Amino acid sequence: MQSQDRPDLSPETLQKLQQLRHSGQIRAISLDLDDTLWPIWPTIAKAEATLLQWLGEHAPATATHLGDTANVRSLRHEIVNLRPDLKGDLSGLRRESIRLALTRAGDDPDLAEPAFDEFFAARQRVDLFDDALPALEFFSQRWPVVALSNGNADVQVVGIGQHFKASLSASGSGMAKPEARFFHAAAEAVGVAPEHVLHIGDDAALDVQGAMGAGMHAVWLNRGQVAWPHVGAEPHVTVASLWQLCQGLADR
Repeated sequence: MQSQDRPDLSPETLQKLQQLRHSGQIRAISLDLDDTLWPIWPTIAKAEATLLQWLGEHAPATATHLGDTANVRSLRHEIVNLRPDLKGDLSGLRRESIRLALTRAGDDPDLAEPAFDEFFAARQRVDLFDDALPALEFFSQRWPVVALSNGNADVQVVGIGQHFKASLSASGSGMAKPEARFFHAAAEAVGVAPEHVLHIGDDAALDVQGAMGAGMHAVWLNRGQVAWPHVGAEPHVTVASLWQLCQGLADR
């Protein structure tokens, strides 16, 4: 259904998607999560506020030392340099940033585990984009779908797990986008070759260039409708919403 929020595709993009749809090349979907199915930074901000509130009750010196969510996030960035061994493990990085804050404030560093659990539970409370659930239903009725994320969202906890055959995260896999082997693992998880996977994501480098480098078809979900930021090969298809993508891939 057409509306101001669901503008029709250009004829050129529609043709590209229909060609893919009828070529038989697409046998599975791999799908990014953060900023593809929901906006990530509002989610993180709420989770960090929840963490601060918990620290205020259980480790008040740490809460006072941190002060606000800006400092919580700053410490999270600091730990990236202090713990390069945790690169790609967002849960590990967050847990250790909390431990560092506790230690610096003179609180019990063992509180890092329950504090992280509080943060992580809040991190799973996402607000889906309006087109996310209809798109998931559309994709999963036609192809096996695998989540492929550098984040640490759990599709089961979020409440959308029924739409996925598999879910891979950087934290759990020890690899991350744009590594080709991570995309290949996604293809293997749903039992198809990489060239038969359509990957959908918002990040031009991590999702689109990564997927294309791994031999997949790539859709750039460009909600902001910005210019392609890289020199060289452009996405196979660019859409402004998941509504548009479903429109283009619908049976005709």
